[in-house]
Amino acid sequence: MALELEDGKAVFVEDAWERPEGGGGKTRVIANGNVFEKGGVNTSVVEGLVTDAMRKQLNIQGHKWFACGLSLVIHPYNPFVPTVHCNYRMFELYDEQDNVIDRWFGGGTDLTPYYLFEEDAKHFHLIYKTVCDGFDKSFYLTFKKVCDDYFVNTHRGTERRGIGGIFYDHQKPSEARDVNFWMNFGKACGNAFTDAYIPIVERRKHMTFTPENKHWQEIRRGRYVEFNLVHDRGTLFGLKTNGRIESILMSLPPTVRFEYNYQPVAGSEEDKLLQACLHPKEWVSEQEIDAETWARKVNSC
Repeated sequence: MALELEDGKAVFVEDAWERPEGGGGKTRVIANGNVFEKGGVNTSVVEGLVTDAMRKQLNIQGHKWFACGLSLVIHPYNPFVPTVHCNYRMFELYDEQDNVIDRWFGGGTDLTPYYLFEEDAKHFHLIYKTVCDGFDKSFYLTFKKVCDDYFVNTHRGTERRGIGGIFYDHQKPSEARDVNFWMNFGKACGNAFTDAYIPIVERRKHMTFTPENKHWQEIRRGRYVEFNLVHDRGTLFGLKTNGRIESILMSLPPTVRFEYNYQPVAGSEEDKLLQACLHPKEWVSEQEIDAETWARKVNSC
């Protein structure tokens, strides 16, 4: 609803689907709007037998598996509005007697701008730091580093997909942090999405842009595609488990460019963004003002 209101034109179209091996989900797609060029929200609850390919390529053992989750990707039309992605999920493994032999949680939310506005980056990271601090003061710095280290096109050295956020994986319930703890943490992170992203969209969606700005957006979208098809674990899991292709590839942007050895002009705004992707930055600190105060500050600018 928040995304539809922000766009003002396009609405989500729902596509319910079933998986022959077990389970199904709903894919909700928004496209060709005033603000959002393409986006989608996937929910899925799927299950199946552990195959030899999963054991070999995904290092998953056991007899049966179960997975449920939510995945969201939004690609804006205006190059000054960033792309955003979030995903939260639970995975279980069972033995031949249907006993749970393993269970873990994972997820995160990350921002992929095409032009770097430091106030936007601080706002986004501060919202998620605030959420993390409500559960464990160590989470933000830990999960930010995991995010910085995960969304990397390693075939291009240290070039990140964007400016990060938080990301965690294989978090197993314990006496100190049981199933409810990780379920509540994922819910809190998911609910924080609108506070983290919508104010940025509001500030940037009416900015005037040029064909050159759009060209750079499509160059960077190419890097987004590279990561998702080469490195993304969720994409690889979906492909190896005979997932629904349309839903798996929903995350890809509508238009991209792959130009040979393209390099932005040194010192340009495009280069500023690239440097931020090459060298992760600490956007907020323990001494940073609280999220509500920060929101009031940036909205008054």
